[in-house]
Amino acid sequence: MELKEIVGSFAVEVVGLKLWENIDEDVICQLDDALARIGVLVFRRQSMSEEELVAFSERFGPPETIVRSDWASKTSAEVTRISNLRNADDIPIGGLGSGELAWHTDQSYMQSPATGAVLYGAEVPVDGPATMWANLALAYNALPAATKNLLTGKKGIFSYAKRVSGYDQEATPEDVRNGTPDVLHPLVNTHPVSGQKALYLDPGTTTGIDGISTTDGQSLLDELAAHATAPAFVYRHEWQPGDVIMWDNGFLLHRRDAFARNTNRLLKRTTIRLDATRHIVPG
Repeated sequence: MELKEIVGSFAVEVVGLKLWENIDEDVICQLDDALARIGVLVFRRQSMSEEELVAFSERFGPPETIVRSDWASKTSAEVTRISNLRNADDIPIGGLGSGELAWHTDQSYMQSPATGAVLYGAEVPVDGPATMWANLALAYNALPAATKNLLTGKKGIFSYAKRVSGYDQEATPEDVRNGTPDVLHPLVNTHPVSGQKALYLDPGTTTGIDGISTTDGQSLLDELAAHATAPAFVYRHEWQPGDVIMWDNGFLLHRRDAFARNTNRLLKRTTIRLDATRHIVPG
């Protein structure tokens, strides 16, 4: 296995692994360490069944079934389908459609979020939409000291209702909305191993800062989001069939460009409950 720098970004490409095979435990430990330090790992030219995707994912922690059970694979409940495709009855086979997805981090609306994610490009269109990741540890390090002091002890208000207002493909079931009340998370977290600090933001989900007026809180959140998503902190991924991206939601944001509705796109995602003794896990 080799970790290759992706020029002009913080992400790395992992070369020399076939993810459908049984990988040695020491290699898994190296990958887990790289995930916690770097945040985004890219694997090219993979070919995986849903069972193999789940088996690889659970080497890093227990797989999590997300609140959107209507997006789950019919054969593997741990696999979420991200797709604009519809079945013969014109019902979406997955979630998130073809519209642009704003900057967000997965499960930030949960009191105890599962922060690991693996995304497999089973079918991606030529010249299809790119996905971008922003590194919130790098962004925190670049903040002025006064802003860091201002953020000490502050908690953001995270709302699933705000998140789903941007989805373009289907209505959100009422029981899902009712089962995900607003939660609070620290806006700054500390890595349990390195001691490195990172922002924890979600522009698509945060509605304010606890203890601060709505106007002032939103203004600060907007400033932080603009800072954190500056090009210096962002990796842009142009998808190829068979790509697998693994990332740590504890200190990353991601977003997706919109794409034409008449193009076929199917990605399969697993969500992992990473070990809080080795990863930033808000809450």
